Order: sequence, then C-alpha cells, then structure tokens
Amino acid sequence: MAITTEDITAKLQATFTDSIESAQVLADMLTITVKKDKIYEVIRFLKEEPSLNFHFLTTCCGIHYPDAEMRFGMMYQLHNMPENVRIRLKTFANEEEPAFPSLTPLWGSANWMEREAYDFFGFRFTGHPDLRRILNVDDMVGWPLRKEFPLEDQARYDKDDKMFGR
Repeated sequence: MAITTEDITAKLQATFTDSIESAQVLADMLTITVKKDKIYEVIRFLKEEPSLNFHFLTTCCGIHYPDAEMRFGMMYQLHNMPENVRIRLKTFANEEEPAFPSLTPLWGSANWMEREAYDFFGFRFTGHPDLRRILNVDDMVGWPLRKEFPLEDQARYDKDDKMFGR
C-alpha cells in the first residue's frame, strides 16, 4: 500500500511536534514548512525512517521574498522512488546572511546544489566541505538571484534611456 500525504504528515507531526510550522498540498505535492533549527533532523528522519524512505534528494534551492517577514529560505524536494512519492520542505530565515545546515553528510549531491544557492543568493551552509562560487566569477560583488540585485549594468555609458521610454 502506497504511503499517503496524511501518513507522512502524521509521522512528522508526531516526531517533530513543535518544529512543523505548516503542512499543505500545493500543486499536487505535500509541502511542509519546518523551523530552520530542525530542518536537518526532519530531512534525516525522512531519509532514514524505513516506512518513509525518502532516499533521493531531487532539489535544493534558494528562495527570496523581499517584502516578507522571513525574507530568505531554502526549498528541498525529496523522492521516495519505490513508491514514486515526492515531498517538498521549506525553511525560512531573516538574517542578512542566512545560514542553513548543509545536507552533504546525507547526500554528496547536495554539495553542488548548496554551492549554487551560495553563489546566487549568498546563503551559507554550516558544515559544507567546500563552499565557494560555482557558476559566477570569484570577484563578483552581490548575489544575482536576490530581488535587490540590479537587472541592468549601472556602469553602462552607451545606453540612452529615452529610447526605452524612460
């Protein structure tokens, strides 16, 4: 019998009573919001609990909501391949340079995904073995996927704004 979203939610709420902030189905996927200080333990539980078996890390990426109370976040998607069930986990922070626990002890593939979140959002990952830029140049200033990053090169001298109705 396939595991249901109700089963997953019940196990998580029973094990991590005060750490689960919300649980809802969004776009046909169970989405759980977890307190930042417990996200590693929740993800490890989802991976190691035999009845859940979320052993594959599909995605981990950064989130930036500039006008929200909790501006920065990480989103993780896990997959239980034998039963073809997916789950999305989110956790949020409001620090200027947010730090999240690294998942590299659980999945080696988290290394590159966390480096990408560092490179584009400036997120730090405690316990990461080699946190450095992966796609942008090393001397780049700023974090290009944060919403406050300028969309155009402010140093351009050849741009005439009146041609663009400005």
